[in-house]
Amino acid sequence: MRTCLRGLRSGARSSTCRSVPRRLFRVYSWNVNGLRAVAKKGFSDWMKGARADVIALQETRAHPDQLEPGLRKPPRWRTHFVAAERKGYSGVGLYARRAPDTVETSLGDAAMDAEGRVQLARFGALTIANVYFPNGSGKNRDNGRVPFKLAFYRRLFDQLEPARAAGERLLVLGDFNTAHREIDLARPKSNAGTSGFLPEERAELDRWLTSGWTDTFRARQGEREGAYTWWSQRYGVREKNVGWRIDLILASPGALPFLLDARIHPKVLGSDHCPISVDLRPEVTQADFGTGRGPRVPR
Repeated sequence: MRTCLRGLRSGARSSTCRSVPRRLFRVYSWNVNGLRAVAKKGFSDWMKGARADVIALQETRAHPDQLEPGLRKPPRWRTHFVAAERKGYSGVGLYARRAPDTVETSLGDAAMDAEGRVQLARFGALTIANVYFPNGSGKNRDNGRVPFKLAFYRRLFDQLEPARAAGERLLVLGDFNTAHREIDLARPKSNAGTSGFLPEERAELDRWLTSGWTDTFRARQGEREGAYTWWSQRYGVREKNVGWRIDLILASPGALPFLLDARIHPKVLGSDHCPISVDLRPEVTQADFGTGRGPRVPR
């Protein structure tokens, strides 16, 4: 079986095909920077070729009622959307081949929940946390939202920690809005004081990783340089690959043994971010497979 990842652009498409195993559970994450906008740039065509089981989107910027029927609920897909109270802002969405058993959307904090940033979806023994982490930049690019951003990280960590510690299978994926190490952005020195690469933001990611979470891309691709997921929309920046790797898929110890592959798809256009993906053994959703137990979606 072969799968093609098509670039999204008006009037032209690029395609890269590769062989993949016949049996796997494939999960994508993509900050689309406006679902209605990316829909005009070939999103539905990309979905058809992605061979995904779950597609998790961030920064959808739309209430479900604002989506065309074919985008809100495409044939053979189950969908779920969370919108921010503020119109045209934030938001997350899920497209899945099977309906999730449950979906939780609250962190138990009114200010955080108002921004529509979280979906905790359970598919059998696997829980997928689709998260759009806040940006730390304030209205005047003054890093004024960094405290809120760090509080959000910690709130989610604490909510997931009992399930992670119990050995349950979890993926935390989305736009983390933080580059972890110097290898994860093209110009680390000039961005040392920029939200997304501040010491306190990187330290928070350190805390997640030293607590047992695994960065799936680094686990499978090692110290690969120039692997980015976001580029400024300034002219020529993406072509020169002056980017940041701020979109991640973290696996809990319970999910890690099922990991087959982890990839970044920079040739897929349509947003200032590109999709990322993991391929998992299909048994990851089976509660009676191996020693893992079916997870409790944290409440």
